[in-house]
Amino acid sequence: MRRYIKPAVFLICLIPLAILVCDAFHQALGANPVEKITHRTGDWSLRFLLITLAVTPLRKLFGWKSLMRYRRMLGLFAFFYVCLHFATYLVFDHFFDIGEMAKDIAKRPYITVGFTAFLLLIPLAVTSTGKMMKRLGRHWQRLHQLVYVSAVCGILHYLWLVKADLLQPLIYAVILLLLFGIRVWYQRKPLDTAFLEYSN
Repeated sequence: MRRYIKPAVFLICLIPLAILVCDAFHQALGANPVEKITHRTGDWSLRFLLITLAVTPLRKLFGWKSLMRYRRMLGLFAFFYVCLHFATYLVFDHFFDIGEMAKDIAKRPYITVGFTAFLLLIPLAVTSTGKMMKRLGRHWQRLHQLVYVSAVCGILHYLWLVKADLLQPLIYAVILLLLFGIRVWYQRKPLDTAFLEYSN
């Protein structure tokens, strides 16, 4: 039974993309489909990032050790949806005009922090394999603490984008604060081997 769980989780993580593709095929994305795609991929990027960050706290609080098997996959899906979010911006907003995109990133703060969040996730995705974890040793733990910086930048990106309807980004911010608070609380306790898994 256990061997079927990971493929099932993988397929579940693809559901937001499947719904998006289905809506696009049936022209159900409204008057501004590019904006809808941008918002949905951005939302799921943050959701998967927070879900990934919640894995270790749930293990610590409730002893759900089996969740650790799926943390890497969830983190990579967060990066996958971030890539879709960025690709939508690059292709449909700027039509591969890198110069204009660079000006936009430099000029608009919410895009600056969003792009920063994307860049910070790249080394985390690249070093997510078991081989890279062993090769980097303790440096891997320090590197992967950047996931919190990326999450903060992602939430700021959302807050500065919406301006008026702040409820959803504020909910994400509260969740991130709770997860970070749990991390700090455990960090004050004596380190043990299990805690060394906690950085991500």
